[in-house]
Amino acid sequence: MSVGLEYTHIEKIAGEPARLRQSPRVRVAQVAMDYLAHGWSVDEMCRQHLNLTPAEAHAAMAYYFDHREEIDREIESEFQEASDSLAHAGAVPFVIRMKSKGLL
Repeated sequence: MSVGLEYTHIEKIAGEPARLRQSPRVRVAQVAMDYLAHGWSVDEMCRQHLNLTPAEAHAAMAYYFDHREEIDREIESEFQEASDSLAHAGAVPFVIRMKSKGLL
């Protein structure tokens, strides 16, 4: 017998990343990245992101741990995209100015 889990604060549409139902711009992967990068607890995530409720943060973390491979692939893809963008970007004017002044 198989029991399906329901994540009441999470919305998952086929082919799209899992998101918070009340804040669809916030993806589960973003919450998981706070945990992975900073080691933040749910309480700390809520202190850092005032719009995030404890129930949403717990639901996002539960979804992450239950679907870890899916979310880790999403995080890796996003990291690779950001790395590729940085590699193809030209020098940032701010950095050029700071280097010319000997500040970097």
